[in-house]
Amino acid sequence: MSKIAVIQIRGAVKLSKKIKSTLEMLNLKKKNSCIIVEANNVNIGMVNVVKDYVTWGEINEQVIKELLLKRGKIVGNKLLDEDYLIKNIKLNLDSFIKEFINNNKKLRDIPGFKPYFRLKPPIKGFERGGIKQPYSLGGALGYRKEKINELIMRML
Repeated sequence: MSKIAVIQIRGAVKLSKKIKSTLEMLNLKKKNSCIIVEANNVNIGMVNVVKDYVTWGEINEQVIKELLLKRGKIVGNKLLDEDYLIKNIKLNLDSFIKEFINNNKKLRDIPGFKPYFRLKPPIKGFERGGIKQPYSLGGALGYRKEKINELIMRML
Protein backbone atom coordinates (compact mmCIF):
# COMPACT_ATOMS: atom_id res chain seq x y z
CA MET A 1 0.00 0.00 0.00
CA SER A 2 1.09 3.54 -0.56
CA LYS A 3 1.44 6.35 1.94
CA ILE A 4 -0.61 9.53 1.99
CA ALA A 5 0.28 12.90 3.46
CA VAL A 6 -2.47 14.79 5.26
CA ILE A 7 -2.07 18.53 5.93
CA GLN A 8 -4.44 20.55 8.11
CA ILE A 9 -5.30 23.74 6.22
CA ARG A 10 -8.02 25.32 8.36
CA GLY A 11 -8.01 26.04 12.08
CA ALA A 12 -9.87 24.07 14.72
CA VAL A 13 -12.14 26.78 16.12
CA LYS A 14 -15.87 26.02 16.54
CA LEU A 15 -15.69 22.42 15.32
CA SER A 16 -18.09 19.63 16.09
CA LYS A 17 -16.91 16.98 18.55
CA LYS A 18 -16.68 14.37 15.82
CA ILE A 19 -14.38 16.44 13.62
CA LYS A 20 -12.26 17.64 16.54
CA SER A 21 -11.75 14.09 17.85
CA THR A 22 -10.92 12.82 14.36
CA LEU A 23 -8.28 15.53 13.96
CA GLU A 24 -6.85 14.49 17.34
CA MET A 25 -6.78 10.83 16.29
CA LEU A 26 -4.91 11.85 13.15
CA ASN A 27 -2.49 13.83 15.38
CA LEU A 28 -3.28 17.10 13.59
CA LYS A 29 -3.24 19.77 16.28
CA LYS A 30 -2.53 23.04 14.49
CA LYS A 31 -2.81 24.64 11.06
CA ASN A 32 -0.09 23.66 8.59
CA SER A 33 0.75 20.44 10.42
CA CYS A 34 1.32 17.30 8.37
CA ILE A 35 1.20 13.57 9.01
CA ILE A 36 2.04 10.56 6.87
CA VAL A 37 -0.27 7.56 7.15
CA GLU A 38 -0.87 4.32 5.31
CA ALA A 39 -3.57 4.54 2.64
CA ASN A 40 -5.97 1.99 4.11
CA ASN A 41 -9.74 2.10 4.54
CA VAL A 42 -9.62 3.26 8.17
CA ASN A 43 -7.32 6.22 7.50
CA ILE A 44 -9.14 7.21 4.31
CA GLY A 45 -12.42 7.13 6.25
CA MET A 46 -11.01 9.43 8.94
CA VAL A 47 -9.65 11.81 6.31
CA ASN A 48 -13.05 11.92 4.60
CA VAL A 49 -14.64 12.96 7.91
CA VAL A 50 -12.32 15.99 8.13
CA LYS A 51 -12.18 16.70 4.38
CA ASP A 52 -13.38 20.28 4.87
CA TYR A 53 -10.32 21.09 7.01
CA VAL A 54 -7.47 19.13 5.39
CA THR A 55 -5.85 18.35 2.07
CA TRP A 56 -4.24 15.00 1.22
CA GLY A 57 -2.62 12.96 -1.52
CA GLU A 58 -0.05 10.28 -2.31
CA ILE A 59 3.45 11.21 -1.18
CA ASN A 60 6.64 10.05 -2.88
CA GLU A 61 9.99 8.94 -1.43
CA GLN A 62 11.90 12.13 -2.21
CA VAL A 63 9.38 14.32 -0.37
CA ILE A 64 9.39 11.95 2.62
CA LYS A 65 13.19 12.29 2.75
CA GLU A 66 12.97 16.09 2.60
CA LEU A 67 10.30 16.14 5.32
CA LEU A 68 12.37 13.94 7.64
CA LEU A 69 15.55 15.97 7.14
CA LYS A 70 14.08 19.49 7.23
CA ARG A 71 11.09 19.13 9.57
CA GLY A 72 11.53 15.84 11.45
CA LYS A 73 11.91 16.53 15.18
CA ILE A 74 13.03 14.35 18.05
CA VAL A 75 12.58 14.91 21.78
CA GLY A 76 14.23 18.13 22.86
CA ASN A 77 13.01 19.90 19.70
CA LYS A 78 16.14 18.82 17.81
CA LEU A 79 16.20 18.08 14.08
CA LEU A 80 16.38 14.44 13.03
CA ASP A 81 19.65 13.58 11.29
CA GLU A 82 21.08 10.51 9.63
CA ASP A 83 23.57 9.86 12.46
CA TYR A 84 20.66 9.59 14.93
CA LEU A 85 18.95 6.99 12.70
CA ILE A 86 22.10 4.90 12.30
CA LYS A 87 22.82 5.02 16.03
CA ASN A 88 19.29 4.13 17.19
CA ILE A 89 17.72 1.88 14.53
CA LYS A 90 20.83 0.74 12.63
CA LEU A 91 19.54 2.00 9.25
CA ASN A 92 20.55 4.92 7.06
CA LEU A 93 17.89 7.33 5.86
CA ASP A 94 17.39 5.86 2.37
CA SER A 95 16.96 2.29 3.60
CA PHE A 96 14.62 3.47 6.39
CA ILE A 97 12.43 5.26 3.83
CA LYS A 98 12.25 2.13 1.65
CA GLU A 99 11.26 0.05 4.70
CA PHE A 100 8.72 2.74 5.67
CA ILE A 101 7.13 2.76 2.20
CA ASN A 102 6.88 -1.06 2.28
CA ASN A 103 5.19 -0.93 5.73
CA ASN A 104 8.04 -2.82 7.42
CA LYS A 105 9.00 0.20 9.57
CA LYS A 106 6.96 2.99 11.13
CA LEU A 107 7.88 6.51 12.14
CA ARG A 108 7.30 5.57 15.78
CA ASP A 109 10.12 3.00 15.46
CA ILE A 110 12.52 5.96 15.71
CA PRO A 111 13.00 6.52 19.45
CA GLY A 112 11.84 9.96 20.58
CA PHE A 113 10.50 10.96 17.13
CA LYS A 114 7.50 13.29 16.99
CA PRO A 115 5.01 11.68 14.52
CA TYR A 116 3.93 14.93 12.88
CA PHE A 117 5.60 17.71 10.92
CA ARG A 118 5.08 21.44 11.50
CA LEU A 119 5.20 23.21 8.14
CA LYS A 120 5.36 26.87 7.15
CA PRO A 121 2.57 28.47 5.13
CA PRO A 122 3.17 27.79 1.43
CA ILE A 123 5.35 30.11 -0.60
CA LYS A 124 3.10 32.17 -2.91
CA GLY A 125 0.09 31.14 -0.81
CA PHE A 126 -2.63 28.61 -1.39
CA GLU A 127 -4.59 28.29 -4.60
CA ARG A 128 -6.79 31.13 -5.87
CA GLY A 129 -10.01 29.63 -4.53
CA GLY A 130 -8.75 29.99 -0.95
CA ILE A 131 -8.92 27.63 1.98
CA LYS A 132 -12.69 27.19 1.92
CA GLN A 133 -13.05 25.68 -1.57
CA PRO A 134 -12.26 22.10 -2.63
CA TYR A 135 -9.17 21.49 -4.75
CA SER A 136 -11.32 20.34 -7.67
CA LEU A 137 -12.89 23.84 -7.80
CA GLY A 138 -9.58 25.70 -7.53
CA GLY A 139 -9.31 25.83 -3.73
CA ALA A 140 -6.93 24.24 -1.24
CA LEU A 141 -9.02 21.55 0.47
CA GLY A 142 -9.56 17.90 -0.38
CA TYR A 143 -7.83 15.21 -2.40
CA ARG A 144 -4.96 16.35 -4.66
CA LYS A 145 -3.39 13.07 -5.82
CA GLU A 146 0.32 13.61 -6.64
CA LYS A 147 0.06 17.42 -6.42
CA ILE A 148 0.44 17.16 -2.62
CA ASN A 149 4.19 16.77 -3.19
CA GLU A 150 4.40 20.22 -4.80
CA LEU A 151 2.47 21.78 -1.92
CA ILE A 152 4.71 20.14 0.69
CA MET A 153 7.85 21.33 -1.06
CA ARG A 154 6.48 24.88 -1.06
CA MET A 155 5.72 24.56 2.67
CA LEU A 156 9.19 23.36 3.68
